[in-house]
Amino acid sequence: MTLEAIKPTPIPAFSLRGKESFFFRRRGRVVPSSSGGGLGWGWVCRAASITAHVVFALCAAIPAAALAASLSAPYPAKSIRIIVPQSAGGSTDLAARVVTQRLSDALGHPIVVDNRPGAGSLNGTETVAKAPPDGYTLLAVAASFTINPSLHQQLPFDPVHDFTPITRFAALPHILVVHPSLPVKSVKELIALAKSKPGELNYASSGIATSTHLATELFKHMTGTDMVQVPYKGGAPGVVGLLSGQVQLYFATISTALPHVKAGKLRALAVTTVKRSIVAPEFPTIAEAGVPGYEHASWIGLLAPARTPASIVSRLNSESIKVVNAPDVKSLLLRDGLEPVGDSPQEFAAVVKQEVSKWMAVVKAAGIKPQ
Repeated sequence: MTLEAIKPTPIPAFSLRGKESFFFRRRGRVVPSSSGGGLGWGWVCRAASITAHVVFALCAAIPAAALAASLSAPYPAKSIRIIVPQSAGGSTDLAARVVTQRLSDALGHPIVVDNRPGAGSLNGTETVAKAPPDGYTLLAVAASFTINPSLHQQLPFDPVHDFTPITRFAALPHILVVHPSLPVKSVKELIALAKSKPGELNYASSGIATSTHLATELFKHMTGTDMVQVPYKGGAPGVVGLLSGQVQLYFATISTALPHVKAGKLRALAVTTVKRSIVAPEFPTIAEAGVPGYEHASWIGLLAPARTPASIVSRLNSESIKVVNAPDVKSLLLRDGLEPVGDSPQEFAAVVKQEVSKWMAVVKAAGIKPQ
């Protein structure tokens, strides 16, 4: 605070017992008053300081007041933005667009899908973590959301505490497929063969630390087997590698592998989900086939920033569940190998928490080093 900051107006005088002179500002100078007594400069500074604190408090209160006003209005009152932290055209983007088209009609306001790829989905996810918790900025995310804490020593967000789960739109099952030349026709036979030839069987993945990689590492961890990863640049190249015999097995997404199974070019042993797949019910789960407790599925879900009001979360949850269970939406999702889910916020939150812990253990056992 400078002397120039005080308006050039005399300050009303009162006695200070003669110990301090009364000051006022005239033409940029501070001079004593003719009365010889009155209010001192310390009081002026203190008054100015109090005024500044009031101004700062009012400024700080503006965003909070705006947020409170928005939360008191009926929801939604304007368009909603759903950030997809992956590129357009992927499974997460496709599911988000299929669901949000109908969700927009149900809520009576536009929903904009905003693709924010980059840094392995971290950039777009961080944007939502730091957004106001008013229901107008949401996140459509894949299961890699729960893997990231295992792969990064420092994340700009906490997947458990910085978000409010709303619901999972869909699950994307994986299916364990082998090359026809491999002399196994069941999961138990595969385990026996792998144990008899440690380190000799090769498996495909769609890349290091991807869902197909970790699905296999989870299988190895639970069965005590030793198999070697051959990473490919994506799911489709992994299937090509299996078809050509470069690798012997692959925990592929069901949408990628099933056409080749039906054509007799690959042999399917089991699906990775806790229940049999809707699109391929003839195949057992891995848990049924000999590995109790095994479960893995990619999924696509909707989250809001932490502290989003329960009434908004409830509205989004109920409307989303109606949408994913609508016959036409179900048909579109199943066409792409996505199985509708539509669970509660509490169920989804439990999945996130459980998977973060599960992948921490698997990544550590696999020796995958965090970045």
